[in-house]
Amino acid sequence: MFTGQLPFNNHPHRPYIALAPMEGLMDHHLRDLLTRVGGIDHCVTEFIRVTQQVYPAKVFRRYCPELLNGGKTPAGTPVHVQLLGSDPELMAANARKAAMLGAPAIDLNFGCPAKTVNKSQGGAVLLQYPDLLARITSAVRAAVPSHIPVSAKMRLGFADKELALDNARALASGGIQWLTVHARTKTEGYKPPAYWDWIARIKEVTDIPVIANGEIWTPQQARQCMAESHSDLIMIGRGLVAVPDLALQIKADHGLLAHSAHGWQQHLEMMQALIPCLAHLPEKAQTDRLKQWLHYFSLQSLEIRAVFEKVKRQRSLQDFFNSLAETSADVAANPPNASDYKAYQHQGF
Repeated sequence: MFTGQLPFNNHPHRPYIALAPMEGLMDHHLRDLLTRVGGIDHCVTEFIRVTQQVYPAKVFRRYCPELLNGGKTPAGTPVHVQLLGSDPELMAANARKAAMLGAPAIDLNFGCPAKTVNKSQGGAVLLQYPDLLARITSAVRAAVPSHIPVSAKMRLGFADKELALDNARALASGGIQWLTVHARTKTEGYKPPAYWDWIARIKEVTDIPVIANGEIWTPQQARQCMAESHSDLIMIGRGLVAVPDLALQIKADHGLLAHSAHGWQQHLEMMQALIPCLAHLPEKAQTDRLKQWLHYFSLQSLEIRAVFEKVKRQRSLQDFFNSLAETSADVAANPPNASDYKAYQHQGF
C-alpha cells in the first residue's frame, strides 16, 4: 500500500504541469535548461529499456544524473525515472534499484510508439494485453518502497481505442498512484488531433489521478485540453521544446503568476546556452542537435522558421553560428510574412 505523498498535493493551485519524456531529445541537459525557465512541476526521464538484467547504478545515473542531486534538476524540479519492458520480475527488480538510488518516483512506459521498441515487446504494443499490464504494475508496486509513488503512461490503444478503458482499469488495479494518458493510439502517432475527451472517459472508470498529454502547444490548447479531459494535471513534451516558457504562459493564463511571453530572440539565446553541454559530442552531432532544437522552435515562431530555413544546411559549427548571427539580424530588420511560409502551421510528427 502506498504511504507517501502525491506530488500534486504540494501544488494546490492548478494546473500542475509535467515535462514529458522524449527519447533522443529530453536528456538531463535539456531538462536543466527548461526547468530553469520555470513553471514545470516534475520531469520524467527518457525510458530505460529493461531486457535481460538488473542494471548497475551507472546506467540509471547516465539516464538520470539528477539522482546524484536528490532526484532533482539544478533548479529543484523532481525527476521521475521511467522504465520500459514487458517482464514483470525484471521490471520490478530494476524499479527497486532505481528507488534505492534515490528516484523520487517510478514511471512505467506503455506508450512508446517506436517500431523497434514495439517489436521487442515494449511500449504501446503491450496495450493489446491488459492482463500483462496489471501483472507488471503489480510487481513493480510490490517491489518499490511504499513511500515512493509508481505511475504509468499509456496511449489510448495500439491499433484502435477498443481496450482503452480496460487498459486504464488494469493499470489502476496494479496499484499505481496516477496514470498519464497520451490521447492518441500508437497508429495515430503524433498527428493532430489528440482525443482529450477519452481521458475524461478514463477518469470515470478509475479512482486515481489522470494526467492529460498530447497536442498542447499554447495556453489556449491547455485550457481546451483541461476542459475536455476534466483534468487539471497536464503533461507537455514538444510544446515545451518549441516554446520553453509555455508552462509559465499557461500558469499566467490561469492567474497563478505574472509572465510576459518570451520573444523569438530569447529562444535563440536559450538554445545557445545548450552549446557547452554538447562539447563531448563530435562537431556534426553538436550541429545536428542545435538544428534539431531550432526546428522545434520554428514550429511555433515565424521568425525562427525564417532563420531555420537559412541555417539548416550548414554542417560545421562555425558556419552554423556565422549563418545564425547573420540571418537573425536580417530577420530582426525584415520580419517575414506568414505567406512566405505556407507550411509553417504544425502538421504533427
